[in-house]
Amino acid sequence: MRFVVSAFAALLLLSVVPAPAVAADGPSVQLSTAQAGTGGSVTVTGSGWRERALLMILICGESVPSRGVIGGTNSCANADGRAVTTDAEGRFRKELPVAEPPVPCPCVVHVATVTGPKAQADAVFQVAGHAVEPLPAEPAGGRLSVLDDTRLDGSSGLLTWFGAPPARTLVFTVGNVGTSAIKNPVFQIGTSHGVFAPEWEERQWRGTIEPGRRAQIRLPVELAAGAHGDYTVSLKYGGKVLAEQPWAVGRPWGVTLFWVLVCLVVPAAVFRAGMAVVDRVRPPRPGGVRHRRLSVRSVRPRRSAPAPSNSTLPWFTPDADPGTAGRLSAPHDDSPPSRTTPLRKGPT
Repeated sequence: MRFVVSAFAALLLLSVVPAPAVAADGPSVQLSTAQAGTGGSVTVTGSGWRERALLMILICGESVPSRGVIGGTNSCANADGRAVTTDAEGRFRKELPVAEPPVPCPCVVHVATVTGPKAQADAVFQVAGHAVEPLPAEPAGGRLSVLDDTRLDGSSGLLTWFGAPPARTLVFTVGNVGTSAIKNPVFQIGTSHGVFAPEWEERQWRGTIEPGRRAQIRLPVELAAGAHGDYTVSLKYGGKVLAEQPWAVGRPWGVTLFWVLVCLVVPAAVFRAGMAVVDRVRPPRPGGVRHRRLSVRSVRPRRSAPAPSNSTLPWFTPDADPGTAGRLSAPHDDSPPSRTTPLRKGPT
């Protein structure tokens, strides 16, 4: 009897004691179930997020909340992820289909912001039937940790406005929280556009960071020519993503202006050249400008010698010319009268 009473008291005490809650100032994620198989679904709810924030929900392998997503989004089932926008109170609720990640479990449901200030949260989740393997061992010796917010230094110039590759410098401060020095560390810089996975490139920093010391790191970042839109620059070291920085790249309006001018100038030049060719090869039309030019050139009189004077006696004046003196009188009939015509007799 005493055993039953003590057990009942223990259950009552457990029901009264509240479950540990996540700090109100940070984002949190809750799952409707801790395990489900492929083809099923799990309802993901969250609170404490920024209002009207766009979030991406993924199932990731080789991950635990204490270490985060070790392999980045390459360890997640990206094709089956879901996007959700928080409400005015920073809450959300979304149903997520269960899919196997490309790497073994342990797995988590990873929720992270897509744009704006970086924020993320993980919840333990088991994909039924998926392989489970131990997590990769953490590197011994020196360990780097980002101590302050990252930033992108630099600005776009005139060439970038005409489509040149945008370039910035990623600046951040790291501290060696391990027990041995780190010499010439090799970082990985990833750039991603929208919800796509980042493309990683190695960048080596020359220098040595002693245990307990810090150093400011500056690494170049460059995008492809003509890139524009919202990008995210990620920093990875030792297989772990240390920081992410959003980057809003403006549109290269110079390229747009160039193509507008090409579309206006080239057709106009082709039209003028075509009209010039047509004007040369077509036959002249009567009354046309070209026909009148040819006519004027063909009928233009040639210079000739002055015509000789009609008078053979140049020492005579026109009035004294014997050939023309008699023609100045009135015309009369000099022919003899005809025989058949009777002569008219006047009165006697």
